[in-house]
Amino acid sequence: MLTPLTLTAGAVLFYAVLSGRLARTIVTAPIFFAGLGVLAGSVLGLVDLHPDDQVLITLLEAALVMVLFADASGLDVRRWTREPSLSGRLLGIGLPLTMVAGAVVALLLFPGLQPWQAGLIGVILAPTDAALGQAVVANPRVPAVVRNALNVESGLNDGLALPFVTILITMGLLASGIDTELRAVQTLVLALVGSTAIGMAAGVGGGLLIRVGAERGLADPRWLPIAPVALAIGTYGLADEVGASGFLAVWVAGLVAGAMARGHLPEAVLDLPEQLADVLAAIGFLLLGVGLLVPVLARVTPAIAVYAVLSLTVVRILPVAVAMLRTGFAPATLLYVGWFGPRGLASIVFAGIVVESGLPDAAAVTDVVLLTVAVSLVVHGVTAAWGARRYASWFELAARKDPEIPEAARLDAPHHRRRALRGSSAPD
Repeated sequence: MLTPLTLTAGAVLFYAVLSGRLARTIVTAPIFFAGLGVLAGSVLGLVDLHPDDQVLITLLEAALVMVLFADASGLDVRRWTREPSLSGRLLGIGLPLTMVAGAVVALLLFPGLQPWQAGLIGVILAPTDAALGQAVVANPRVPAVVRNALNVESGLNDGLALPFVTILITMGLLASGIDTELRAVQTLVLALVGSTAIGMAAGVGGGLLIRVGAERGLADPRWLPIAPVALAIGTYGLADEVGASGFLAVWVAGLVAGAMARGHLPEAVLDLPEQLADVLAAIGFLLLGVGLLVPVLARVTPAIAVYAVLSLTVVRILPVAVAMLRTGFAPATLLYVGWFGPRGLASIVFAGIVVESGLPDAAAVTDVVLLTVAVSLVVHGVTAAWGARRYASWFELAARKDPEIPEAARLDAPHHRRRALRGSSAPD
């Protein structure tokens, strides 16, 4: 019997050595790690890890902390807010519509579901994770404006969904009689207002400290990249200690610290948080395969399977179509952006938050979420490289016929730093 630590170390070593070769196949990092987890856990019985194991929960939470911070700190908020963009439409129109559509479909398919449960399913499955189909945003032949939009959407929508997850969990606790109205309001205020305040204070203070240390030569270059990691961990710990949302605080801190430090630090300073985010996310998918996927698959009903399919198609594509109205983008772009909205790590951790909250019948939410993520992991990973090549070929032909199409718009610089799993080298 292997320990989770031994399995994790071996899996990371094996993938690191073969990562270049695997990048030219349909085996994405999430597919590799989740598949290896299922093989080692349920098939061969080499590792024993239960869904409520603290190791699993801690690593998944650590992964989301680093992903939230790395994605948020890599976004140039000032430039992005000044420029109307496809990413703005996806976040401002597409994201809320996806939440609502997901909740409505859940109510229709699961008649016994409470409205707050349906809302949780819709909100938890709204964020996208570009890591599940890295070729979609990595292929340089795909229009830059489209790759940028998918990256920015993926980097921000998990943080934007967090307040709604918190609100709906509070509603569920109130409706179930677990919390009183006064306690529910206090919890909600602390989770939303308190987390935002902590995140802003940590982002300003930490970002300024890192900036001063770099500009005045106080920091050893070898230690400087460690500072953002410490800032992320410290922010999460502080918010968690006072009962606020550590995830929301970290996301806000990342946005603020990134804005404070941008232009004053070498870009390499943010490499360590991004690399840690990638490794921890990979480990999260590994442990997902070991301890979560097979028990969920054993409980799947036809209604859950139908919801997973609808969530990855209609519930995603229709809101994207509404968001892209009157933009001039071609139907091919709409289908590309609409299809490649994979669900991933954020949805898994949000489902864990639901379980930890003590809500009754949490499995009614988590089973739907985890099956949808599992299906997305496979179908988006397998179709990513093929879809990117097909769409790129269409774009090159369309741009030759009409160089003024919206897809051919040039970006002076990316709005968002792409993390390795979300934009690593991929085949053309």
